[in-house]
Amino acid sequence: QVQLVESGGGTVQPGGSLTLSCEASGSAFRVIAMGWYRQAPGMQRELVATINSGGATNYGDSVKGRFTISSNDAKNTLYLQMNRLKPEDTAVYYCNERGYTDYVTPYDYWGQGTQVTVSS
Repeated sequence: QVQLVESGGGTVQPGGSLTLSCEASGSAFRVIAMGWYRQAPGMQRELVATINSGGATNYGDSVKGRFTISSNDAKNTLYLQMNRLKPEDTAVYYCNERGYTDYVTPYDYWGQGTQVTVSS
């Protein structure tokens, strides 16, 4: 079982920056990828950024060039550096981890979410 705990959310003015963290605990046989997703009120959850076990990253079109995903494997922590924030970035941000518990059983875990509000 893997537990994911996000932190770092808050309220920031447009143009500002925030860094989200996601600490993973528990054991996994093999991690495939970790990522950040967000969900605004009345909207579907959408991809923000992912990073796979090889270090390759993928970003949603709306955050490319502004957000950076990274991980510290020694600390089992995933980060999301968010720069030049816009009001439309306002959402609950969720941490996600996908992998396998053994050779054949996949898992897909989510954190509880952290609120990011961009407002003047």
